[in-house]
Amino acid sequence: SSLEQEKQYVGFATLPNQVHRKSVKKGFDFTLMVAGESGLGKSTLVNSLFLTDLYKERKMLNAEERINQTVEIIKHTVDIEEKGVKLKLTIVDTPGFGDAVNNTECWKPITDYIDQQFEQYFRDESGLNRKNIQDNRVHCCLYFISPFGHGLRPVDVEFMKALHEKVNVVPLISKADCLTPGEMKKLKDRVKEEIEKLGIKVYQFPDCDSDEDEEFKQQDKELKESTPFAVIGSNTVVDVKGQRVRGRLYPWGIVEVENQSHCDFVKLRNMLIQTHMHDLKDVTCDVHYENYRAQCIQHMTSKLTQDNRIESPLPILPLATPDVETEKLIKMKDEEVRR
Repeated sequence: SSLEQEKQYVGFATLPNQVHRKSVKKGFDFTLMVAGESGLGKSTLVNSLFLTDLYKERKMLNAEERINQTVEIIKHTVDIEEKGVKLKLTIVDTPGFGDAVNNTECWKPITDYIDQQFEQYFRDESGLNRKNIQDNRVHCCLYFISPFGHGLRPVDVEFMKALHEKVNVVPLISKADCLTPGEMKKLKDRVKEEIEKLGIKVYQFPDCDSDEDEEFKQQDKELKESTPFAVIGSNTVVDVKGQRVRGRLYPWGIVEVENQSHCDFVKLRNMLIQTHMHDLKDVTCDVHYENYRAQCIQHMTSKLTQDNRIESPLPILPLATPDVETEKLIKMKDEEVRR
């Protein structure tokens, strides 16, 4: 029977290994945007997530400078390698967001940046050198919600509404150690309810396939129940019962960043890196970018119909008109078929 199996074995079962080898050789890229007002621990959380120090050269602004500051877009790129797998990680920071007295349309530079990345990718894809396209599209936006309130503020609502059809928005409640477990549950329920009521489309976890193992199904269920994630960031290592852990030391005790009974940091990290990074990239490519691309092509073709003189990278070819001889042959063939 084993000989029969060997005869029937063609070899395409090794395709996943081939794809794996090629992907590892090529490496991966991931672009993560962080947004939210100053002082919510965005930089600390990013450093905690990827165990890097992306903000060592940053200069802290005083209150007066912060009021006059406009929303900036700052990119930090770092190459990380783990067990031979290379990841080019780009963090897009948005300092100045939500810090002004008048925050009218403070999200505009952010939406413009996301559109510019789509436009650049569209131009590269339509160009000649398609093999070496740099993918700088934003795959995920972590939006930090303040724990010092009773749910979403108007600026939170407007920001998420402006971005939810352009990028995967993952809402987080920052500085979770400011609230008791009861207060945190109440705030989470309130935020979840408001997101649903206001029609904000945050990132939806894909449903598990029936053939997935029970452990993955349980993990997926926990992730869905935990949103919006309540997070704490810390780059300080403290001593807890003889063990060195990352956390925050308070007079009343220690908050451990990686303790799941203290916060959702581990769930967020697992979701972002271990389980859903590829899905975030797929949704960006298949949904958000495709919508942008369809709008671009629609706009270009409508312009062409209005004025044929406008040059376009997509030329409309004239329909071929059949010559007289071809028409005669078709008629003859039709008559033969009828007989």
